[in-house]
Amino acid sequence: MDILFLHQNFPGQFRHIAQALLDQPGNRLVALAQPQARSMEGVQTIRYKPKRDAHKATHRYLVSFERAVLVGQEVVRKLVELKQHGFNPRFIIAHPGWGESLYVKDVFPDATLIHFCEFYYHADGADAGFDPASPVSLDDRARIRTRNALHLLNLEQCDIAVAPTHWQQSLHPPLYQPKIRVIHEGVDTQAARPDPDVRFTLPNGRVLSRSDQVITYVARNLEPYRGFPQFIRAMGRLLAERPEVTVLIVGGDDVSYGSKPEGAANWREKMASEVPLNADRVHFLGKLPYADYLKVLQISTVHTYLTYPFVLSWSMLEALACGCVLVGSATAPVQEVLRHEVNGFLVDFFDDAALCRQISVLLDAADLTPIRHAARATVLGNYSQADGTRGWLQLMGLNPAPPTYSIGSGLVAGPAQVA
Repeated sequence: MDILFLHQNFPGQFRHIAQALLDQPGNRLVALAQPQARSMEGVQTIRYKPKRDAHKATHRYLVSFERAVLVGQEVVRKLVELKQHGFNPRFIIAHPGWGESLYVKDVFPDATLIHFCEFYYHADGADAGFDPASPVSLDDRARIRTRNALHLLNLEQCDIAVAPTHWQQSLHPPLYQPKIRVIHEGVDTQAARPDPDVRFTLPNGRVLSRSDQVITYVARNLEPYRGFPQFIRAMGRLLAERPEVTVLIVGGDDVSYGSKPEGAANWREKMASEVPLNADRVHFLGKLPYADYLKVLQISTVHTYLTYPFVLSWSMLEALACGCVLVGSATAPVQEVLRHEVNGFLVDFFDDAALCRQISVLLDAADLTPIRHAARATVLGNYSQADGTRGWLQLMGLNPAPPTYSIGSGLVAGPAQVA
């Protein structure tokens, strides 16, 4: 069976389902991706690049849409060549956010098109306007409404869609929500797991173990969308009160969402100018290899995950899988997973003083083992790679067994179920 993947950064969210399909005999997998994407063994990856960027004269509301059209056109050129060589996919699995799948049905009208619906933009109730310091203007509202034109086309033409969380599904127009199944792709709970014997060596040569008091923070990039300013302000307070604490921060200096700060090269430098931090106690580790990143989570005494109402990070689920004591922001994507004082702790996103207090209370706690067990059990029961893959296969009619999880149910398994 021929199966086509479309994702500018393939494999992205499709790694696990692609591997499961590779493991089934008789499947031929082809992926179309942009030049920066990695290869995946067993998948023929064809690179594409739009022939030009959007015109400078294009209305700024429409720049992203013009780029999507250009991407869609280039993908179609590659698909026509594939079809001429006998490739005829039964399934097309696509992340449609950049326009890759706009015209695939015109080339393969009989294929089942499955879209990954990651986000639908709103002027109210999600990321836009969440920070009172950045209110939404009428111009912003018009831009956001126009930006959803691509997503509406994607929803209209796909045969079925997948969203990773119930909250992300709920952002889409009610008319299309029945078309969207909730299946989280899952995390590798064999790799992301507790390790009481873990050691982590700092750049200065100091070796940390679980006996040290270590506060951890992880984001792809250090920026406001992931609560980096609030975290640094909380650490400024905590370090003054707790001389034994070490802080490990993982993440790059680019901007994934939002914009760069004024008057500084990046948000790390911006916050360093606001909150002086002792370099012997606060360690900016940049972007780490996966194995080292997991060690940071495994060694954590208290882990912090803050986010705007936006896409939930894999890192939060991997932290829970590692048995972290997690303090998260009381925002919708986090609250779908985290229950206060059950499998983690919740604080107001903007209240850095409350974040400092909550971490301090946890540092003094006698035994947080039940929280650690419940954190891992949440992922084992709701967000594991194995169950995510089963959900995808069932969706495609390739596995008659139903998935064994109930995403977002809030049910937390007891310690006896933790593996």
